Amino acid sequence: MPHRTLTIDELADHLHVARRHVERLIKEGDLPCTMRGGRMLFVRDEIDDWVSQRLLRLPGRSLDWYHQQMMPASRRHFPRAALIPVLLQTEHIDLELAGKTRAAVIGDMVGLAERTGWVFDARELRDSVEEREALCSTALPGGLALLHARQQRPFRFERSFIVLGRTIQAIPFGAPDGRTSRLFFLLCCQDEDVHLHALARLCLLARKTKILEQLMDAPDAAAAHEALVAAELGLLPAAEPVAVVPGKRRRGKIPA
Repeated sequence: MPHRTLTIDELADHLHVARRHVERLIKEGDLPCTMRGGRMLFVRDEIDDWVSQRLLRLPGRSLDWYHQQMMPASRRHFPRAALIPVLLQTEHIDLELAGKTRAAVIGDMVGLAERTGWVFDARELRDSVEEREALCSTALPGGLALLHARQQRPFRFERSFIVLGRTIQAIPFGAPDGRTSRLFFLLCCQDEDVHLHALARLCLLARKTKILEQLMDAPDAAAAHEALVAAELGLLPAAEPVAVVPGKRRRGKIPA
């Protein structure tokens, strides 16, 4: 598959920001780019890698800002704003994963995703998840990791969804705080906007609610799902953006 390239204006539209902020990032040398025939172009897959990695490390205020920027684009998929009830089903939660290594847990999570019946090629998905983890770990402080494929492809899944696993034994997964991980989400999205918004939402839940503690203590999948739905609903009032005129996008700057 050829790599799609974006102009500066197309990149600004893709990132939901103003052109001047893209130009600022270029001057700072922060954006991956290439020169072709005297023109500066951006490979979309490289940009999506950059955004995904940066999102996992954003400080709280910047994460809030980015989450709100993504809201207008995500509303065509989630008109009522809540993602968890749409993307995660109780039967797609396994709180007794036996994996004891990073590779084993990735295999367990891909297997859990495959059991939904919505994955077209489980081996290809596993390869892409492992490739993404090789770039940098998706583990976060608090015992959580947000696994996902390196690129989001519409042909990979029948629909967008999330699965959740909890390992019996905590394992080293490369978290920035040096601690082990037990909670693993695998985001399986057909659309980059859905993926990034779901990633931002889960990061916010981990930082602003007690959901990690609740998931660690959940006795079964139903309790885990109920806790997630409740935590997200409690988060939404603070995350709701100012009303947006249809067809218009709020513009802002990419968090530093």
